[in-house]
Amino acid sequence: MGSGDATRPARAVVFDYGGVLTTPSRVALRGWMEQEGVLPETFSAALKEWLSRSAPPGTPIHRLETGEISAEEFNRTLAQRLRTRDGGPVAPEGLLQRMFARLDSEPAMLDLVRALRQRGVRTALLSNSWGNEYPWDVLDGLFEVTVVSADVRLRKPDPRIYRLVLDRLGLPAEQVVFVDDGAPNVDAAEQLGMRAVLHTDPADTRARIAELTATPVDVEPPIAPDGAAGAAPRGKETR
Repeated sequence: MGSGDATRPARAVVFDYGGVLTTPSRVALRGWMEQEGVLPETFSAALKEWLSRSAPPGTPIHRLETGEISAEEFNRTLAQRLRTRDGGPVAPEGLLQRMFARLDSEPAMLDLVRALRQRGVRTALLSNSWGNEYPWDVLDGLFEVTVVSADVRLRKPDPRIYRLVLDRLGLPAEQVVFVDDGAPNVDAAEQLGMRAVLHTDPADTRARIAELTATPVDVEPPIAPDGAAGAAPRGKETR
């Protein structure tokens, strides 16, 4: 690996799913709490205890993301921590599905992935799963490599899951950009030598990726000779 790799255009971009390729998770969660009358303090307390930087290993969220417990078991565990505004319980059945029912795909980010592939930049998906179903009908063909935490029994920010993606891409860290909306995950990628983008807004992320890949993703790709824009190849690793 040459010393100039970090200054050359990146050859691949790895995307997180929730909050990056979708609308913000916090918006979906806020809508769920408002509809069901969940006390935000009870949810935020569990989230802080189970997911913050200071959280000990093996919290219910960690175990859900690595596939050690089922969504049903997590639902029961979380529901025990939640209360409604009138002091009542929150039903555990289908809790995760209800929490993220308002999580929608973000068209601007999906367009960015397509634009990168059409211009020869390789793409991958790296997601910590909360037992949720991914819209594979929407994501199919967008990624050469797909790694979901529960499938590999690893979760971000464990360095091993980033190395797994790099191994499947066959690229050194310095040639890969990682995009995530979680600062701890971005920090972990940078510590491995990846170039990382903390996602807050599609336009800002698009501009940053254009810079790091030296790819003009803010303009339409050239039209293929048959009159159709070049289609992204179907990825072998994509479900």
